[in-house]
Amino acid sequence: MKIVFMGTPDFAVMSLISIIRAGHDVAAVFTQPDKPKNRGQRISESPVKKCAASMGIKICQPVSLRKGDDAKESIGLLKSLSPDCIVVAAYGQILPCEILDLPKYGCINVHASLLPLYRGASPINSCILNGSSESGVTIMKMAEGLDTGDVMLFEKTDIPFNMTASRLHDILMNMGADLVVKALEKLENGTAVFTPQDDRKSTYAPMINKKDCLIDWHRPSKELYNMIRGLSESPGAYTFLKEKRLKIFFAKISEIKSFDKPGTIIYIWSKDFKVLCGAGALTLTDIQLEGSARMSAENFLRGKKLTAGMVLGGGNNEDN
Repeated sequence: MKIVFMGTPDFAVMSLISIIRAGHDVAAVFTQPDKPKNRGQRISESPVKKCAASMGIKICQPVSLRKGDDAKESIGLLKSLSPDCIVVAAYGQILPCEILDLPKYGCINVHASLLPLYRGASPINSCILNGSSESGVTIMKMAEGLDTGDVMLFEKTDIPFNMTASRLHDILMNMGADLVVKALEKLENGTAVFTPQDDRKSTYAPMINKKDCLIDWHRPSKELYNMIRGLSESPGAYTFLKEKRLKIFFAKISEIKSFDKPGTIIYIWSKDFKVLCGAGALTLTDIQLEGSARMSAENFLRGKKLTAGMVLGGGNNEDN
């Protein structure tokens, strides 16, 4: 089958590789334009672009598929390629009807949730932020709405209480890579079945920005525990230790009562330290102080002197 693949981050790479390994002809890859990244603002290529370049696949990076010269050129190229199917995985752009209706078998999307749950940009992070006990991957036939198309295939996986978003990402990435090949096979042999989504059960997973990652220690420890693992390893939940940003990649819940201010460091051991929350506390185990490498709390405490009573800043805390 002739395929045009559209994707950008690491999550999409395995689906692209899986499609190629299955023997399909990937005529072109569409991915987001190169962008400046990190403090040095060095231009960075997307993981999908790097993968496609290593395999000698034609690469297209339009700024928009809906307006302007880029859109006209891209649609013209797609018409000339005449793909049997367009496969989309975390591409980062909404496709216009002119593209959705172009391929013989339509456009299918690899979405990292059990639709209609967690439609939108951050399905992996959001399901853990909300304390969900399961997730999965859905292959859907794309429609005009945001992740509203008919469901073709799905597969579930449990989310253990200590799983981070980065770990769930890797599980769903590989699951999606296997599932999309099965979907293409069903499309080609005429056995695909499509089931409309129940919009009444839909939830939304919005784009996560920096302010969403700032810890408010007045919240209960369970909520903050889900926040930390839901944002780990990227973009990472953070607070402030005096004037420096402190990222927290993992913690443990501790049921403890105290009359101290939320954010107060109440206990310090050789291997970790405990911070009071609005209800309960969190024991921090995996952290990174601004200007330093990521490390265990044990290694951090060897080089940084903390004292009980210090207050971490963030959210509604006064001490930043």
